[in-house]
Amino acid sequence: MPQLACFGLGGKEMEHAGLDRIVRAEDVAHMGITEVIRHMPRVYGAYRSLVFSVKERRPDVAILIDFPDVNFRLARELKKLGIPVIYFVSPQLWAWKRGRLRWVQQRVTRMMVIFPFEARFYRARGVDAQFVGHPLAELPRPTISREEYAAAHGLDPAREWIALLPGSRWKEVTANLEVMVEMVHRLPLGYDYILPVASTIDRKELARFIAGHDEWWPANADAALKACRIRLVPDAREALHHARASVVASGTATVQAAVIGNPFVVVYRVSPLTFRLAKRLVHYPPEIWDPAQVDHSGNLPIAMVNLIAGRRIVPELLQDRFTAENVVDVLQPLLARGPERDRMIADLAEVRRALQPPRGTSSIQQVSDEVEALLAGRRQAAVPNSTVRV
Repeated sequence: MPQLACFGLGGKEMEHAGLDRIVRAEDVAHMGITEVIRHMPRVYGAYRSLVFSVKERRPDVAILIDFPDVNFRLARELKKLGIPVIYFVSPQLWAWKRGRLRWVQQRVTRMMVIFPFEARFYRARGVDAQFVGHPLAELPRPTISREEYAAAHGLDPAREWIALLPGSRWKEVTANLEVMVEMVHRLPLGYDYILPVASTIDRKELARFIAGHDEWWPANADAALKACRIRLVPDAREALHHARASVVASGTATVQAAVIGNPFVVVYRVSPLTFRLAKRLVHYPPEIWDPAQVDHSGNLPIAMVNLIAGRRIVPELLQDRFTAENVVDVLQPLLARGPERDRMIADLAEVRRALQPPRGTSSIQQVSDEVEALLAGRRQAAVPNSTVRV
């Protein structure tokens, strides 16, 4: 392939891989309806920067990844310029804001999705969509042994470990972790806790937050972590691999837990206004979920693992139901040997198989092949060794 130059919006890892970051992903990543509204000026400023760079540099092809609030409008500008658009990792139009589907139909050349039901959803509505597999399902299992992991993080390999994953954004952590810490008190002694710290979270600030939510703990953050038997660790996949079971905030971490095969409970809490609005706005088409199948609080499932399975295979504790007492009630059967634990492990194995890419390829390779196909015509007419812009 000719020399490739990439620019646009991305995270630090994409920058390290060679992306010229016009906009930093960490500056515009927000969740929840009220949270997005509050940060809209910054998001709109990012959009204007991206549009300017596209008009100035005229890329040969565009790869848009999730982030619909910016990407759908950017796709409109790309369409005007005659630039083909590959959309990788679909926004959740099948859950809400389905009116945006017409934008996909009008502006996206190829939709490449990471969940099997998404391909069915789009194809039924006239969109050229391809299921490519989920990148997390392609990763090998962690190879570090339990003894090595214990030694690296000050854990006792003879004790059982429970993983706590409160989220990768500080807003999620503050909403979810306090109940998890209370749960630590309610479970019987004999467990230690491992809490992976996302790269977006300040480790020292996290330790201070934990220390500040129990009057019986020492004021010193390190001493508080030791008293509550919580160890802060760097890698979520290793934590899930070695934990007996986990408490996981809804999001990508639930897919990580599923492909690792770790039994878990899904929890989540947002602002009351966000939850009320989401409950009214979120609706699944019948090919994804039977709209009559709600829990006793009237909630549809939000955990991706349940949507992939087409049935509730992991318990969900949302909003007011997310209490320490309820977490303990649903977590304990997953810690003990018995049919509930065995059934969930088998169900998660089915989900992992469903997320695998077609044999002999990978999700990223399929996206790369599609880019190559779109560029083929342009390269034939271009000067040899010219730079291709993406």
